[in-house]
Amino acid sequence: MSAEHRLARARELYERSVFGDDHEALPAADRELDAVEADLHLARGRVVHARFLRDRVEDPQELPLFSRAAQLYQQLGDARGEGEALFWIGCFHQVVRQDDDAAVPALQRARTLAGAAGDRLTLSYVLRHLGISAHLAGRLDEARDHLLASARLREELGHQAGVAANLVGLAYVAAADGRPDEVPDLLDRAARLAEEHGAAGVARQVGEARRALGYDRAS
Repeated sequence: MSAEHRLARARELYERSVFGDDHEALPAADRELDAVEADLHLARGRVVHARFLRDRVEDPQELPLFSRAAQLYQQLGDARGEGEALFWIGCFHQVVRQDDDAAVPALQRARTLAGAAGDRLTLSYVLRHLGISAHLAGRLDEARDHLLASARLREELGHQAGVAANLVGLAYVAAADGRPDEVPDLLDRAARLAEEHGAAGVARQVGEARRALGYDRAS
């Protein structure tokens, strides 16, 4: 249900209470507004995170926004929403704070909730970041498995820019795992997908990976 519909529903419930003396409508109105608040906090948190990725400056509001969203979704019994909010909490700890010890429990819980809710898009993000965590810990087989599983989900969903991002991750894993022959093809495929789908951010990541891994054709 959209925020517009939820707000309209809350107004109807208010009128039922005030004009119809139906005070049992008020808890239902609160739930509708809590759902709007949860969605808003999640959306605002994502915007704040995007600013971090641009400026690399932590905003003290990011974690509270995602935490409040997770709390509200849990109170509402919305496992799908809670799973998405927990993913972003894990992402915050991993990407902004570079604290995998704090990130992994949130990501693992998000994986359980997203899987149970059939939220394949959020699950693809969770698996990607669990793959990053495994890579950082030197568990390269696990990292590769997570990134491939994430890429498969994204392929099914038509999220080709996300597939390209995972190919970049797989290139780093291949290089770390002593499989340098796989790296150029992975990066070339990522570059093609990024170009075809207007993913300039992923194209930049491809360039960074080529330089970092010694495959910069301009050098």
